[in-house]
Amino acid sequence: MTAAAEKTNLLGMPKAKLEAFFESLGEKRFRATQVLQWIHQRGADDFDQMTNMSKALREKLKQVAEIRGPEVVYDETSKDGTRKWVMRMDNGNSVETVLIPDGERGTLCVSSQIGCSLDCTFCSTGKRGFNRNLTAAEVIGQVWVARKAFMPFEPGPDRPITNVVMMGMGEPLLNFDNVVDAMNLMMEDLAYGISKRRVTLSTSGVVPALDRLSEVTDVSLAISLHAPNDELRNKLVPLNKKYPISELLAATKRYFARLPDKRKATIEYTVIEGMNDQPEHARELAVLLRDLPCKINLIPFNPFPESDFRRPSMNATRRFQNVLNEAGYITTIRTTRGDDIDAACGQLVGRVEDRTRRSQRYIQVQQVNP
Repeated sequence: MTAAAEKTNLLGMPKAKLEAFFESLGEKRFRATQVLQWIHQRGADDFDQMTNMSKALREKLKQVAEIRGPEVVYDETSKDGTRKWVMRMDNGNSVETVLIPDGERGTLCVSSQIGCSLDCTFCSTGKRGFNRNLTAAEVIGQVWVARKAFMPFEPGPDRPITNVVMMGMGEPLLNFDNVVDAMNLMMEDLAYGISKRRVTLSTSGVVPALDRLSEVTDVSLAISLHAPNDELRNKLVPLNKKYPISELLAATKRYFARLPDKRKATIEYTVIEGMNDQPEHARELAVLLRDLPCKINLIPFNPFPESDFRRPSMNATRRFQNVLNEAGYITTIRTTRGDDIDAACGQLVGRVEDRTRRSQRYIQVQQVNP
């Protein structure tokens, strides 16, 4: 018998890979359709549940494959209805996944890495350092676990998860292949059937990977910008030193130019008191984005222990919004959700065994400068 550790986890396989898997077993390709539906539309994690397949095939699958999602170690609901899961992955590290209900819509914020290899100064995840990329099974497993939390596990118009955003822990484009496989499952009609307009990848600007993305998918795109010029963005998003704003916006335009329909980029802008929240910053941003069809999402900074940044006043944020609205941009202010359980934007931390030693350096700096 194949050791459990060597079994193939079918949870993260999109249709094409699952078809190839069954062909490798000498089975017909249509078995992939059956298994996809059992796993992702009925929540099955046991081959014995798959009653439209022969007992012989089910026994064969038990020998070589498994359906294994992340282990839930924390499940808490905020007073505003936001729900957060901490999920333990292989090797003991964990990530956080958040579901934000809003009327008939439920938006699931999914992580792509354990920690984050970037070090954006306004984000708590980055201060925890980085351990590794998640597998495709671990990425889609977050959707699978969240969906299983709402029973019955059946497809239909009343699904609790209508939108998925790759905005959790990590930079999705630095885990390219696994994230693409997971997003394909999110959009697969035989799995979750979520519209490409409702699956959004958020990136800080890995330009070569962004260009590659347009060759394999047409999901919606959010750009984690946070500054109207390179000098300021270099301080907030260190990746900008490698891929400055001009290159990032050019790649964003190329991505949307290749889409078969007309969609707008979402520009994410974390508003930080005394850093990037002045009307002149808003005016500069309006000029910067004038050639990019986009909508702007202002995110008031959510404090966390390792940061000296402060949340802006609502008046300052609204002044910033008004400048952009007057310039003709659709501009929204993101409502802070789940901050009482540390589930708000920029607050996700999980448990990360930091290979970069970044978290240790931050602790040492805090001890020197309390």
